[in-house]
Amino acid sequence: MESIVNLPAHKPSSMTTQEQVQIDKKHIWHPFDLVSVEANILIAKAQGVYLYTPEGRAILDAIGSWWVNIHGHAHPYIATQVSAQLHTLAHVIFAGFTHEPAIQLVKNLLTILPDNQEKVFFSDNGSTSTEVAIKMAFQYWHNKGEEKPIIVAIEGAYHGDTFGAMSVGGRSKFNEPFAPYLFDVSFIDFPDGMQQDEATIKQFQTLAATGQIAAFIYEPLIQGAAGMRMYSKETLEKLLLIAKKHDIICIADEVMTGFGRTGKWFSSLHCDTPPDIMCLSKGITGGTMAMGATTCTQKIHDAFVSDDMYKIFFHGHSYTGNPLACAAANASFDLLMTPSCTENIARITLANIAFCEKIKSKTWIKAARSLGTVLAIEFKTDTETSYFNQLRDQLYQYFLSKDILLRPLGNIIYLIPPYIITDQELERVYEAIANMFETTKELYSPL
Repeated sequence: MESIVNLPAHKPSSMTTQEQVQIDKKHIWHPFDLVSVEANILIAKAQGVYLYTPEGRAILDAIGSWWVNIHGHAHPYIATQVSAQLHTLAHVIFAGFTHEPAIQLVKNLLTILPDNQEKVFFSDNGSTSTEVAIKMAFQYWHNKGEEKPIIVAIEGAYHGDTFGAMSVGGRSKFNEPFAPYLFDVSFIDFPDGMQQDEATIKQFQTLAATGQIAAFIYEPLIQGAAGMRMYSKETLEKLLLIAKKHDIICIADEVMTGFGRTGKWFSSLHCDTPPDIMCLSKGITGGTMAMGATTCTQKIHDAFVSDDMYKIFFHGHSYTGNPLACAAANASFDLLMTPSCTENIARITLANIAFCEKIKSKTWIKAARSLGTVLAIEFKTDTETSYFNQLRDQLYQYFLSKDILLRPLGNIIYLIPPYIITDQELERVYEAIANMFETTKELYSPL
């Protein structure tokens, strides 16, 4: 350790902004990135709801940086807790060992999860939390000696980018190159709140009656990547009751909807019937560190308790239960439990409802919807609603020109801001949306 202590202090990069951007463009492969696009914006620091470039440009992050940041960037309390943990225990293998941060995190989570959740399996991100859930469900039936080879999912779903997660997600251009390698899934139609709800319920009843369904996986009440599509808790409750009747494992993907996003700690709490397995990530650490968690009932876990070595759940990650990530998650939980956080969630919820009411009569709006801190606005265009709608890049650049980060899902824009966003900052985003087509006519020609 002595030679490390005597190393010179780390110095800030001597590279210019232009040099950094050039290296980034030449060597870094960003997600959802076209080779021909302009250079990515270099961010030097972030604080609260703002991202700052080296030149001092402040960009209002209205999407919580891919839906993960719930308390604001560089929150001092989370930073302090992670720093303290870094000087105590940064990592240890989680097979055969455990540690206090993980134990405390489980204790914290169980106070806000549905009452039936008893076990927590840690992983690295949302996709892996879904993979764990799928494997748990299939192996549950395998360990019980029953053949149930089918998973049911809702059309248009997104559950992650790994192969199991892609399999239970809606088939689209996103996963078309991998289609031959995905396992078969039975999809039921998205319950659109109109005539489709009853048809969707009947579809599920028919599938459930076959006795071949291992699990039903769903995004509770909001399909995120599909365009923040929302459906009713009444319909979800009916689907869950059908699943329970036929002993189908219910998997709630709460990666996006968890930790207060829909006005309750978890979207599943809007319903009376709880899931058997839950997938968590994104907001779990307040957007500070990568972490995933899959929770389940005692009944699910009991199927893996055996003297038979082959019934063990053979799944693990190098950073499973990482103490630093657990420390960040515990700090985020402390902040989540403060009265001010609860008040902020309620405040944003009411503001979104009021804004939807205010703009719903605009001729350029196809639909405006909100649930908790999530707001989505779908714009009319000459083509169908789609992630690949031609309006996507124009909308993105328009809001960036206003120093607001929104990342449209095609012709749908959405807000999922950090809970600390002020009324004035919310109003700034609302105003940019409301004035968008009046001030930028070239973006849009009303149908």
